[in-house]
Amino acid sequence: MSASLLGAVKRPMVQETKRLIPIYVFGKKYAVPEGLTIQKAMEFSGYQFIRSCGCRGGICGACLTEYRISGAYPLKVVLACQALIEPEMQITQSPFVPMNRARYELERLKNDAGVLGRVYPEIYRCLQCHTCTRVCPMEIEVMDYIALAIRGDTEGVAALSFQCVMCGVCVSKCPAEISQPHVALLARRIYGRHVLSVPGSLYQRINEISRGRYDQTLEKLTRLSTEELKKIYTEREQEPQENESWSPEEPGFPETLL
Repeated sequence: MSASLLGAVKRPMVQETKRLIPIYVFGKKYAVPEGLTIQKAMEFSGYQFIRSCGCRGGICGACLTEYRISGAYPLKVVLACQALIEPEMQITQSPFVPMNRARYELERLKNDAGVLGRVYPEIYRCLQCHTCTRVCPMEIEVMDYIALAIRGDTEGVAALSFQCVMCGVCVSKCPAEISQPHVALLARRIYGRHVLSVPGSLYQRINEISRGRYDQTLEKLTRLSTEELKKIYTEREQEPQENESWSPEEPGFPETLL
């Protein structure tokens, strides 16, 4: 597979003074410094990512990568921005995995027991082979949430699939040809639209925005330097993931800070 097909362009780079280890990228051998991620190792080898580069933190799922260590049996699937290189690693990338995406109107769907199966009937072909869970780079219990989808537990699917980055590796390995990420996305959409109640504070905030309460604050923020913005962001009070009784110590932040 050519580098151009994957959105990579060869360019020279300067070697660092670290112990070099051998890896293979698309079958070609390179010597790269130990301790790099696959993504950084490929860049060190001369590949410039112009797509499928993502956030470099395992969030977007765009840098799907397969590798095998020379002489070893397992073929492993990872995200290039997360996985570290190993000696004799044979690397290739899959920048796109075709997935079945059904067409539906969210407003017309109802949260009943069979809704996920009606939109994605292929979930009933699940063999419970556990392949999808084994290959998931985010370590999500994929087979378990498909089992919940079959049982009609939309809320359970939404909760269990929350960390999915839509990389599609489960789809590429599924013998039943299920598009697991899109099943999970539908469940989260139904749960968010038709199950979760809208907090009263949301309408209050919309009214405040409409009245222009935050216009002056936003104008001040746009004038700050990148370092000043980073400082405000890192020092902000963070809301707990699950705490219905939580309230901020500084309700007026960042207005009070500026």
